Amino acid sequence: MTECIKVLIHAEAADLIPAYATEGSAGLDLKANQTALLRPGQRAAISTGIRIELPAGFEAQVRPRSGLALKHGVTLVNTPGTIDSDFRGEIKLIMINLGDQDFQIERGDRIGQLVVAPVTKVEWIEHPELSVTTRGEGGFGSSGMQ
Repeated sequence: MTECIKVLIHAEAADLIPAYATEGSAGLDLKANQTALLRPGQRAAISTGIRIELPAGFEAQVRPRSGLALKHGVTLVNTPGTIDSDFRGEIKLIMINLGDQDFQIERGDRIGQLVVAPVTKVEWIEHPELSVTTRGEGGFGSSGMQ
């Protein structure tokens, strides 16, 4: 299934439209619209030069690129970041350098991924109790490692 999404691009960013790297890719590659130097421990909001209009009932999730994380220790702070269907601002990625060396970002570098997904709206129903399960209140590793 393919959804059409409107994209507004700054004049100087026409070459930065998000694209799938392969036919099987779930995420569209987001590219930097600026240069920046991230020193170890430093974070910055990096411009992509694009704005989008998602259809009602959808969100876009901003996710890190695994290669940047593994090779350089560079990832996204707020991940997955959610872009709501009524947001019209420029998409910026909050990047952080968790590595031990400076990381240079060049305009056009692939710095993140964008996954568009349907959203399910819920309605809360107050109830005096919840159903009993085997797991119960166990969390934070209570289900084991294997």
